[in-house]
Amino acid sequence: MNIQSKPSVDPVTVAVIQGALENIAVEMGYRLMRMSYSSIIRESEDFGAGLVDASGRGLAESAQSTPLQSGPIPGYIHGINKILSKRGEIVRPGDVIMHNDAYSGASHGPDVAFMVPIFHGERLIAWAGTTAHHLDIGALTPGSCGIVDAIDAYAEGLQFKAIKVYDQGKKVDPVWHILRDNIRVSDMVVGDMEAQIAAARIGAKRFEELLVRYGVETLEAACEGAMDHAERLMRGAIAKLPDGDYSATTYIDGFLDSSDPKKKELPICVTLRVRGDEIEVDLEGTADQVDDAPINMPLVGTADIAIWLTIRSVLLDTAVHGHIPVNDGLTRPIKIKAPHGCLANPVFPAPTIARFCPGNQLADTVMKALAQAMPHNVSAGIGNLKVIAFSGLNAGKHWVHMEIFEGSYGGRHGSDGMDAVDTLYANTRNNPIEDIETHLPLRVSRYELREDVVGAGKWRGGLGSVREFEYLADGGASVEGEGHGFAPWGFDGGASGRQAELRLHTPSGAVRELPSKVPHMRIAKGDRFRCLGPAGGGYGDPMTRDPQAVADDVLDGLISVATAEDAFGVVIASDGSVDAAATAAKRGYPSTPPTVIPAAPRT
Repeated sequence: MNIQSKPSVDPVTVAVIQGALENIAVEMGYRLMRMSYSSIIRESEDFGAGLVDASGRGLAESAQSTPLQSGPIPGYIHGINKILSKRGEIVRPGDVIMHNDAYSGASHGPDVAFMVPIFHGERLIAWAGTTAHHLDIGALTPGSCGIVDAIDAYAEGLQFKAIKVYDQGKKVDPVWHILRDNIRVSDMVVGDMEAQIAAARIGAKRFEELLVRYGVETLEAACEGAMDHAERLMRGAIAKLPDGDYSATTYIDGFLDSSDPKKKELPICVTLRVRGDEIEVDLEGTADQVDDAPINMPLVGTADIAIWLTIRSVLLDTAVHGHIPVNDGLTRPIKIKAPHGCLANPVFPAPTIARFCPGNQLADTVMKALAQAMPHNVSAGIGNLKVIAFSGLNAGKHWVHMEIFEGSYGGRHGSDGMDAVDTLYANTRNNPIEDIETHLPLRVSRYELREDVVGAGKWRGGLGSVREFEYLADGGASVEGEGHGFAPWGFDGGASGRQAELRLHTPSGAVRELPSKVPHMRIAKGDRFRCLGPAGGGYGDPMTRDPQAVADDVLDGLISVATAEDAFGVVIASDGSVDAAATAAKRGYPSTPPTVIPAAPRT
């Protein structure tokens, strides 16, 4: 929507149209969930839906889906426009374009987008699009995560660079033949793709209805007004920060079992330069890309989303500011610099399929830098995630299941960290145990909080989970994750959290400790994965935590009496109450303990 002049549109109409666009995106998302075949979309909600203008400026996205899916949709359109222009191809009504090029806007190869153009007469004015993570994309091993031995982009699976799957309303059958012939579990994957197209077409139809109701001039002007409003909100929030440079560094595991120092214990560095109402985010110092291992992050599609989302979440927290329109305007005051050839700005054909956890760590590093400017608006370090691709053959047919193992949040000012949840830009849900055990040769034998492993603080970090999956038939698995080598950071005197762990138990009783990344391996019937989730970092001095909150955690079985005393200086009596005198002595208080701010009530 590149208009020459802007008709006057009142703020109420702008808000109404912005709300209508958001409702369209949400409807697209729910339609996709209900039509999809795979649990990764239907249950985990690892999908995105959104509307963008013709040039690729985001207008609205589905609020219920993961930011790492909806956020990149404008980048997909930028990449599609560039590729089509280079080829000299024209977009027409009835076209549907498939795209997953990680070097042209896509987050990574398994996140395939289907884009439907929206026309007013003969003029392209917008796009309705969906993205989703697909369980297989034809990579070297089953599944679409844990392909940690991919040596380049070609080993990660099929690449779709602005491919028309419908041309002026007619299905391009050869493309669909290629898909079915080169993807495992093709019925499920293709079914999900068809659901994406149907959802995108619904979005296009709803947008066209808005055109009829308001007219193209009013609609376009309202979209401009909504983007300008979002920009003003972000600039106003940035302007409240003290000018200055705020730097932070964290580390990712990389490949801890590698003998190559360039592949493990890799720094992610962030400097935020706040000047007036703008922020420059500089990633200078971040480790170089790994040429032959897929932990690199596309700058457009992963790194930018991690940065934008974190800044937006901290500066414009909806709990404080209410509803915030998510569109192109929010990103305008934020500039990103990343050295060419670093982990967060790799050069093709460096592989990127396992960029998920490094990108989440980048978001955590931005949070750590922002903590210096807004200490009451951040959490301490997050516990990162892990993804396992379970797979096997049943009567000659592949089955594939992808399970996201949650992390945890660090403590935050006034409240403990959230236990056992996806963190930062992930926002996916777990799969119900009943769904897993009904459809797959897997049994979930444990699902519980990881007790007595905590990032101590005035507000403690969130607890991780313990999950155990048993194979009921021979199969295979691959793993990608982070956080085995480095504990989540504590803040303002809080203790660090605890690293994640992964073990493989066999029926014989043997236990194998596994690193955070494991290429495809054979798994025998009766073998069990036990995943111990990380604990988030603590916020504030643990010796100032409300003693009753510590006692409550003991009574709930979350921490032991010994941990209460050793980590928090709280002595628990035999009846479960706080021994006030012993606690005062343990903490080194004078005769009257200092006043503590109680933890937020639990819901």
